[in-house]
Amino acid sequence: MPLSTGQRLLRHDRRLGVRFVAGADEAGRGSLAGPLVVAGVLLDYETLRGHRVRPLALLNDSKQVEPAERERLYHAVVAAASRISLRVIAAAEIDANGLHRSNLWGLRTVLSDLHPLADAYLVDGFRLGPLAPPHRAVVDGDTKSAAIAAASIVAKVTRDRLMRRLDALYPRYGFSSHVGYITPGHTRAVVAHGPCPQHRRSFQARAYARPVAA
Repeated sequence: MPLSTGQRLLRHDRRLGVRFVAGADEAGRGSLAGPLVVAGVLLDYETLRGHRVRPLALLNDSKQVEPAERERLYHAVVAAASRISLRVIAAAEIDANGLHRSNLWGLRTVLSDLHPLADAYLVDGFRLGPLAPPHRAVVDGDTKSAAIAAASIVAKVTRDRLMRRLDALYPRYGFSSHVGYITPGHTRAVVAHGPCPQHRRSFQARAYARPVAA
């Protein structure tokens, strides 16, 4: 019988042969508007069994999961995790410090927040430098590791909820539908109304090149 996605991801982490595995991932790197949300999740493989692990059977990279299923998995991760850490990095901070630097800071910080200390720290794709706990950069980690996939779910669901709140504050831009990413409708709204404080002005985007009046 083939393994479910969650079983495959959990098997990857169990094969590390340690008790505590921490994973970190982010949501919103490529977004034109809204924050970058970074999550860290600590899983205790000594206690992650039976009724605690069964809800993670369909755990997967957040990009591969429909919104309703992401919400269900979010609650499953919260129930299963020993610790969760979050950082929300605002658009203004991204503009001031740069996207990549902001992302690395967020990933280092959420991993450092997690206690008890993990036996293995896994990050989706990035080396974080000497200020981070000793870690492994796993290419496409959110499709391989349960801890990283769990972090991707927490980051994505948290960010989508924030964008829906921002939609109420800035209703002209349709944040609840595209959650800040570039779409034709989002571009038209920015051209028509100009960027709002949630837009990342450091990004080079056609939406910011408003037509010059004749």
